[in-house]
Amino acid sequence: MVKGVPNLLRAVTWLFVAVTLIFVLAPLIVVAGVSVSESQFIAFPPTGFSLRWFKAVFESSAYVGALGTSLKLATLVTITATIIGAGAAISINRRRLPGSGFLSGLFLSPLILPSIIFAIGLLILWSATVGPVSFPALWIGHTVIALPYVIRTTLAVLVDSDPFLEEAARTMGARRWQRILYVVLPQCAPGLAAGAFFAFNISFDEAVVALFLRTPDLVTLPIQIYNQLEFSPDPTVAAVSTLMMGLTVLLIAVIDRLLGIQRFVGN
Repeated sequence: MVKGVPNLLRAVTWLFVAVTLIFVLAPLIVVAGVSVSESQFIAFPPTGFSLRWFKAVFESSAYVGALGTSLKLATLVTITATIIGAGAAISINRRRLPGSGFLSGLFLSPLILPSIIFAIGLLILWSATVGPVSFPALWIGHTVIALPYVIRTTLAVLVDSDPFLEEAARTMGARRWQRILYVVLPQCAPGLAAGAFFAFNISFDEAVVALFLRTPDLVTLPIQIYNQLEFSPDPTVAAVSTLMMGLTVLLIAVIDRLLGIQRFVGN
């Protein structure tokens, strides 16, 4: 007979959960508070309430340009990583490629490879073979580090999918592209949506690779934030960070609207 959980263990568990939530949420609350402060300096708790720093962000050509670069980059990375990741996951799951196990490990290797090592290696390789770094180099770099998340989430869905559905479609005369388009991809949809979400966020927030592959005319939003903190920190940094948090919440809301958050998280 299973005994009940001791009250002491229950209390310790709840205390641990509470402390964890505080450490996770407290920095976000501080950033949001500083972003609406009237003070010209980064200080918490905020003095008064003002949206002047959000206005200053959208009036700054440096921030607007960096935001446009990050959005363009993250969108392209999401599209590229989702297409490549879907094809790789389907092929690995079917084990139709020679060395599927090796390829699976190769595609997932960016998860364990330190970003700074990858960034230095890509910088040296690109400079030696192509020339000065540019937007395509940053696009490729972000795609490589985002690809494992698309593959992992898609593979997780395919493992639980019914393989006989595709066989039934083949028996009924569906061609290969029809089976992939109308049977396999709908089964992958939750995993692809999750992977696309992670790919966009990783590219939008990534700073290490962008730090090594940037140019004076190619600055992403995280790099602009670092530059602002280094030379002249003010609450506009908190305002930009709050907007980035809001964008993440918006993406989650869109996924909840399209797929349902429970289905998204469950896969």
